[in-house]
Amino acid sequence: MGGARAQVNKAHKTRFASKSSRNVHKVSSKDKSRIAKPDRNLTKGARAARLQRNKMMREQKRDALLKEKRASSGSNSPPRVIVLFGLSRSVDLSALEQDLLKLLSADGTGVVYQAVASSEYKLRATVLKAPHGDLLACMEMAKVADLIAFVTSASSSNEEDCYIDAFGSHCLSIFRALGLPSTAVLIRDLPSELKKKNDSKKVCTSSLSSEFPEDCKFYPADTKDDLHKFLWLFKEQRFSVPHWRNQRPYLMAQKVDVVADNSISGKCTLLLSGYIRARSMSVNQLVHITGAGDFQLSKIELLKDPCSLNVRKGGDLMESDDMNEAQVISCLTPDPMKQEPLLVENVPDPLAGEQTWPTEAEMAEAERNQEERKLKRKTLPKGTSEYQAAWIVEDSDADVSESENEEDDGMVLDEGENAFNSQGRMDEFELDDDQASLALVSDEETETHSMMMDGENLTREQMEEEIRKIKEAHAEDEEFPDEVDTPLDVPARKRFAKYRGLKSFRTSSWDPKESLPQEYARIFAFDNFNRTQKHVLSRAREMEQNIDECIPAGSYARLHIREVPIGMANKLNRVTTTMPVTLCGLMQHESKISVLHFSLKKHDSYTAPIKAKAEMIFNLGFRQFVARPIFSSDSFNADKQKMERFLHPGRFSVASVYAPISFPPLPLIALKIKDDATPATVAAIGSLRSIDPDRVILKKIILTGYPQRVSKQKATVRYMFHNPEDVRWFKPVEVWSKCGRRGRIKEPVGTHGAMKCILNGVLQQHDTLCMSLFKRTYPRWPEKWFPMTDA
Repeated sequence: MGGARAQVNKAHKTRFASKSSRNVHKVSSKDKSRIAKPDRNLTKGARAARLQRNKMMREQKRDALLKEKRASSGSNSPPRVIVLFGLSRSVDLSALEQDLLKLLSADGTGVVYQAVASSEYKLRATVLKAPHGDLLACMEMAKVADLIAFVTSASSSNEEDCYIDAFGSHCLSIFRALGLPSTAVLIRDLPSELKKKNDSKKVCTSSLSSEFPEDCKFYPADTKDDLHKFLWLFKEQRFSVPHWRNQRPYLMAQKVDVVADNSISGKCTLLLSGYIRARSMSVNQLVHITGAGDFQLSKIELLKDPCSLNVRKGGDLMESDDMNEAQVISCLTPDPMKQEPLLVENVPDPLAGEQTWPTEAEMAEAERNQEERKLKRKTLPKGTSEYQAAWIVEDSDADVSESENEEDDGMVLDEGENAFNSQGRMDEFELDDDQASLALVSDEETETHSMMMDGENLTREQMEEEIRKIKEAHAEDEEFPDEVDTPLDVPARKRFAKYRGLKSFRTSSWDPKESLPQEYARIFAFDNFNRTQKHVLSRAREMEQNIDECIPAGSYARLHIREVPIGMANKLNRVTTTMPVTLCGLMQHESKISVLHFSLKKHDSYTAPIKAKAEMIFNLGFRQFVARPIFSSDSFNADKQKMERFLHPGRFSVASVYAPISFPPLPLIALKIKDDATPATVAAIGSLRSIDPDRVILKKIILTGYPQRVSKQKATVRYMFHNPEDVRWFKPVEVWSKCGRRGRIKEPVGTHGAMKCILNGVLQQHDTLCMSLFKRTYPRWPEKWFPMTDA
């Protein structure tokens, strides 16, 4: 009756099931024989191979760990660098340094940055004392530290700073950005009574444990027994260093000498003596001195170790007499065929893009045009010579050119294949000299807003006024981003001649090779950056295998760096009294200039606005250089990025700069210097992201207008432009409103720049009509590359 919709009930389950129904799920013995069985011998072989493979992997890891331990604690390893950093100003680091040196050596005196060899602990170490308040010195010491010993005082719990002050917390955040090596916390000024001592240690540990890694140990450091226990544990500890430090060889100079070079005026040879660390150093590779720049080596001398465990049975400091009279074991000189050239910038050929000789087709076409001119008769005044006739232009040619100019008087919308060249548009709309200079000056003002003039020419009141203007521009950029006013005295088609409209920011095309600045002729680019990086790393590993050209890691050597400016060498000599001079080896291509992109975030302690193209000092690993970055957003779904006029706090932006090539991963600390009198402050932190000159960064501006009359989907808008020619020029660009309407310009109205627009809905009277324009922007070329270089 119900047909297909008839109700179907489940079958009744009987309590007493038959034997046949109970054995339905079982497989008969006949069917079992038909099922193919896997080969038991094959299974046993696979299991044995798997066990053998796991055993081999365990043994390889054990061997690698043992090799690393022997390399870090053996006699061939360089002395370990211990940096004592006081978490507050009340901590006495000098007394702790003397106590450690007394335990490690027979006498606790010596010159700066000496190594200590202790036969009792079978340990070689260099103890550095970080000056409290000197940010740059603390940062340079943290880069070379094998262990950072944070020192705090138990008696500071009664004070306001409570174990760690503002400078200590600030430096600790920078050390985290650089990558923390092995850490330990030494607690001083504990009570002598055992119960109070344990309670004070627990309170200090609970207060500071959140600031440090989980494996960080807390040690009392008042008595000789406490320091003795700390040194034994320090000797057996397995050290962890940031990955970027193991990519390149580096040297912390324990002695700096200058040798005059008579062949080149103003230059000298700089001698740096110290231990090669992390990797073997080749005499053919380039080196970078932090803050000074990139240089070539003239030779490397392998010296007898002045601080050997085998010689110093009683344990002593490295003596200055031994350093002066160092015995040279071997000397390596560079091979001119293999030495890496010191190539910084590409030398552009100004005639490379010029056509110096016409082709055969062009010559044939020119001959045909000449014959046509001869056959064509001209009506000339009586007594006109041939030379005078060549300068007479016919009326028909003039009419054609005028009509072409009238047709071209308009802005082209960049949509797919109809993209136009901004340089070509400038040629179509010719400007006289005064107007062109005015357009360039006004464009530069919008691009940089109110760039500060030279600090030497400004009084204090003028500097305060400039800072106030920058802060006002920063606040205005946050409230009304990208909005600009159309000038009254300059036509908009001239003022914004370099800008173009985009149908869609995400999908519209933009040629990365179009209208490049002249700086792009001086930089280098890679066809495939990832492939080049793999090739460079493999080449560096092959170079280390060549014993005839390399000094192995852990050796004591003297590096002869040639063609160093004398003024720079004297600065490095003065710097050694406050901070270590660090040298690192460079890989292939790392001296050349390209466009580097960094992932950057404004530091929490820096409150002043950071403007695009402002001069900053970038600390990238061991390298240090001057840059003037531009900031942009990071969009994954678009091949174009939007420029940001300021580095906004609380989020990451991409900073693009002209800088020497470096291969990631590398940490970045960006410093900002207000003037020569004040020290540099940390403005932002981040890391190296990529190297890509073809990354398109677009500066966006928004022109705004206000509705005057609204009739259904039509509206008359004013104050976006101030003459009808500008309306016709920007007619192809789409307009939009802040309330979500979109439309186009139909025609100009009147003579004061009003225009009639057609929208996809009714425009409200309180709404604002906007037009988005874009142009590609580039970083600014710095006046000097390195902080110690004279501008």
